[in-house]
Amino acid sequence: MTKRSFDNNKNVYMFRSIQALSSFSVNNLEAAQRFYEAVLGLETVINEMGILELMIAGGNKILVYPKANHLPATFTILNFPVDNVEGTVDELTAKGISFEQYSEPIQTDKKGIMRGPGTHQIAWFKDPAGNILSVVSTI
Repeated sequence: MTKRSFDNNKNVYMFRSIQALSSFSVNNLEAAQRFYEAVLGLETVINEMGILELMIAGGNKILVYPKANHLPATFTILNFPVDNVEGTVDELTAKGISFEQYSEPIQTDKKGIMRGPGTHQIAWFKDPAGNILSVVSTI
């Protein structure tokens, strides 16, 4: 691969060693914290700025911030790779999670699982703020 550079010969690969983080909004921070802890089993903390931090494996964090005029994302904001999508869907359904049903442009089955080529599977659900999350097969 040929290295390309910006002005002043700064390397375009400067972000390769930086651990990026992501964030999204919710309309009720306490409800989000209860959901991400009790239902999904994530470790969380509300930091000194009043922002919820989701602790993700590998030391990564996702920031969840309160927003009074929050509008749910209309796309998947967070994917959870799992070894067994169907088993995870069953476990989350038992905890009261409803999985999204889609027919166009993708097709989900009665459990809400899109079964793709090979062993690829994905199922979408929403957090209390209406943001779309998924469980997806590890491939």
